[in-house]
Amino acid sequence: MEEQNQSLVEKLVDGNPRFRMLYEEHILFEKELQKLNQKSFLSPEEELTRKKVQKLKLAGKDEMIRMLSQYRQ
Repeated sequence: MEEQNQSLVEKLVDGNPRFRMLYEEHILFEKELQKLNQKSFLSPEEELTRKKVQKLKLAGKDEMIRMLSQYRQ
């Protein structure tokens, strides 16, 4: 099942510009969160940034899941 999902993701990344953008943003947001999570202390601004990035990442992931679901139908 996981292999089918990866194959479908690859097809959409190659053939759907919106999906590709969301996928690339998702990777960038993940890297940003990793960087922030490595710090032992976050300033108030960094904490706000972390929460904003988390929300953007989740919103993008939700849209990608919807697109995958629509593609499967």
